[in-house]
Amino acid sequence: MKNEVCTIIGIVGGAIATAFGGWDTALAALVTFMAIDYITGLMVAGIFHTSPKTESGALESLAGWKGLCRKGVTLLVVLVACQLDKVMGSSFIRNAAIIGFMANEAISIIENAGLMGVPIPETITQAVDVLRKKGKEERK
Repeated sequence: MKNEVCTIIGIVGGAIATAFGGWDTALAALVTFMAIDYITGLMVAGIFHTSPKTESGALESLAGWKGLCRKGVTLLVVLVACQLDKVMGSSFIRNAAIIGFMANEAISIIENAGLMGVPIPETITQAVDVLRKKGKEERK
């Protein structure tokens, strides 16, 4: 039974990765950024009670679901961008979408860290600026 379950999970995972243009460094980084953003958002609301997304600043299930829905739609946009690339025989649309979303997630992570009182090193804010500029250039 264990082998069959592992096989099914592998097939489904492989199909999903193929639909997204393969599990490469860019997609792995985006998913990592998304997970870190969600976790830090939970920490801001659940521990520090400083979330700007709720009136009380505390955890609220609706705000959490909205965040998950946004992340799901982000992945759907990457999927659409990948399919557009396949039709056009290119790879820049997917990459631009991923870089743009990564920059957005990085900004959100930094904002969450700031809400927790964490000092942000200048090199990180500079790296986010580079990502943002690169995303804008690739979208053109």
